Amino acid sequence: MKKLILLMVLLSVSLPALAGNVYVVDYESSADLTVYVVDYESSADLNVYYVDYESSADGKDELWYVVDYESSADVKIYFVDYESSADLKIYVVDYESSAGWNNSHPWQGRLR
Repeated sequence: MKKLILLMVLLSVSLPALAGNVYVVDYESSADLTVYVVDYESSADLNVYYVDYESSADGKDELWYVVDYESSADVKIYFVDYESSADLKIYVVDYESSAGWNNSHPWQGRLR
């Protein structure tokens, strides 16, 4: 599954242009992207800041707005229990200015 998702991203087929509106699904098989929350900012691929308004997340990978309905989401994520199972490692920051990519990643530019 992970290889399939990465292949689709790399080839830019079947997935829409993504935005910062995320929906957390209950099952891994329903997700576009599996995410693991790391303990340290330096260990993350992406430092994420959760915003209060949907419009604040537009055009920025690092700003996430969690929507209430799957149909409103630009990307569906599933939080995994193990780092090795994740497509993306994130760290949640306290300030918007601290948010951003730490490493080059196949999802870079696709979460907006």
